[in-house]
Amino acid sequence: MDRTERFHLIDMMLSGAGVVTFQQMLDRLEVSRATLKRDLEYLRNRLNAPIVWDRETGGYRFEKNERVGGQYELPGLWFSAEEIHALLTMQHLLANLDAGGLLGPHIQPLMARLTGLLGSGRHPAEEVRKRIKLIPLAARQVSLDHFAALGSALLRRKRLLVSYYAKSSDEISEREVSPQRLVHYRENWYLDAWCHLREGLRSFAVDGIRRAEILETHARDIPEKSLDAVLGTGYGIFSGSRVNWARLRFTPERSRWVALEQWHPKQRGKLQKDGHYLLEVPYSDDRELVMDILRHVPEVEVLAPKPLRDKVAEKLRAGLDRLARA
Repeated sequence: MDRTERFHLIDMMLSGAGVVTFQQMLDRLEVSRATLKRDLEYLRNRLNAPIVWDRETGGYRFEKNERVGGQYELPGLWFSAEEIHALLTMQHLLANLDAGGLLGPHIQPLMARLTGLLGSGRHPAEEVRKRIKLIPLAARQVSLDHFAALGSALLRRKRLLVSYYAKSSDEISEREVSPQRLVHYRENWYLDAWCHLREGLRSFAVDGIRRAEILETHARDIPEKSLDAVLGTGYGIFSGSRVNWARLRFTPERSRWVALEQWHPKQRGKLQKDGHYLLEVPYSDDRELVMDILRHVPEVEVLAPKPLRDKVAEKLRAGLDRLARA
């Protein structure tokens, strides 16, 4: 029986019997006197368990009116040291996705509690930050106020009035949207929503939202299958109704890396006998796909379709011309 199981048993005995003698605990737990003393001390000092010694009855009991609503009982929240370390690590990873500190204030009390449960003079949360390093790539700054409004509207199923800056057109537009989901993709956040201005599904970069006002109008709900059909079928964050398939062939040297990567959930990959890797991915809008292909030049060849092959060749020629003029 490990310590967590002993804690559960002690809790059950004190909750059920009212008063439990030290010997009764020893008999039930089958541990040494020293171990039981340490367990009781841990429950009182670390978990704030209101365990008191009752001189009149000669046993231990929970102090009256202290268990209900106090900070002792965390239903179902009993962790081993390994589980606590895993949670602290997860919190560290989550913090790097937390746009502007939206979740931090709510999670921090739990993290402090978990740190206390370890009963160590060290600071495990600081150790996690020291030993696990995350390097965000091309992450954009997001307004905490706007992000909080988006999250609130999503969960309350309310519409939003947003002012949105589109980088592609360098214009700001105001539109009413029904938020459907927040998507974290390549270090940045996007809002999938039904746009009432365009009467269709759109994906908005959260860093492009200049203003977000929650309206009292109920949001229009779009089935998840419809969301995925419009926004999730193509490649990357760009959407479109017409899906094409790109056929890419990578050199044997680059295949060792690309064969382990997921470019799209529906991709098809095959390692050929000569060591080349053939990758097929669906796309609707080729902008992001072209950028990813260019990252692998000259270790990749676009086999099909021809418009995609021509677009990559055009970008390469433009880059060479710019270098020649520099």
